[in-house]
Amino acid sequence: MAEIGSVPTGPTSTLPVPPMPRRPPTLGMPAVPPPPNYPPPPAARPATCPSPAGRAARGTVAAGVCLVLGAGLLGGAAVGHFVGGDTAAAQTAREDTALTYADARSLWHSVPVDTLFPPTVHGRGAGPGGADRTWIRIGVAPDSGCDGAFDPALAAALAPVGCLRLLRATYTDATSSSVTTVGVLITRADPASMAALRGTWTARHLDGRTDAMPRPVAFPGTVAAGFGLAQRASWTVDISDTLPVIGYAVSGFADGRAVTDPQPAAAATTKGATSAAAQAGLGHDAKGLASAIEHHIRTDVEQSLHRKGTAS
Repeated sequence: MAEIGSVPTGPTSTLPVPPMPRRPPTLGMPAVPPPPNYPPPPAARPATCPSPAGRAARGTVAAGVCLVLGAGLLGGAAVGHFVGGDTAAAQTAREDTALTYADARSLWHSVPVDTLFPPTVHGRGAGPGGADRTWIRIGVAPDSGCDGAFDPALAAALAPVGCLRLLRATYTDATSSSVTTVGVLITRADPASMAALRGTWTARHLDGRTDAMPRPVAFPGTVAAGFGLAQRASWTVDISDTLPVIGYAVSGFADGRAVTDPQPAAAATTKGATSAAAQAGLGHDAKGLASAIEHHIRTDVEQSLHRKGTAS
């Protein structure tokens, strides 16, 4: 028997260890509490440098966005400028037209007669075959209204634009074989009414109607003494597209002969025309003088506007 406190030297044996008593479970709690259910920490993302391709792609996208935004802004600005500029330009054009019309209407009392109807008018290439033409003034009629100045059909056609003043003079050619009355009708119309008259004129073919001719002005004691209605051989009427003015001319023979086949200047100046007016060059007289006087009027208006612009 071993002594107390001694260590046995014989074979050893392992004594069973009794299990530790377990804590009785309580209601609603597990016998052994599970570990807290925390979400796992996110995995660390390796730091990488963007590739050149990625950087280029992002730069391209950014540049594209900027380009689109810039184009939109510029486009909007351009549209605004265009619309605003167009409105301003239209307003300026209307004001310029109003000034031009006002100056044209003052011609009859502000421009010297020798300026409006020069004593001698030279028409370079204005005659048949492109020959030069010269016309010498016989007389100037007093400025007047339009009563009796036109055939009834022509007077009716011109009535919508009104008659502020009518200026007329009669010329003869260098050989005193033809006579031509040239007239300037200053209307009361605005640009829209003048445009409407041009449309009516074309639609009704008034330029070729022999019942719609201007009437001549005769001057006793001159080669134009016998220039009456029956002596009219050719004529032209020009409705200005920039001024409140209608210019016209009517020509005939200086010897007073009657003409049975009057022809408008546009037809009498065509190649191969065989009428009496065409053969005598009377269509060229009417057309050439009307164009020359109209040129004088335009020049007078332009000079007047220039003087006012310089003074302001």
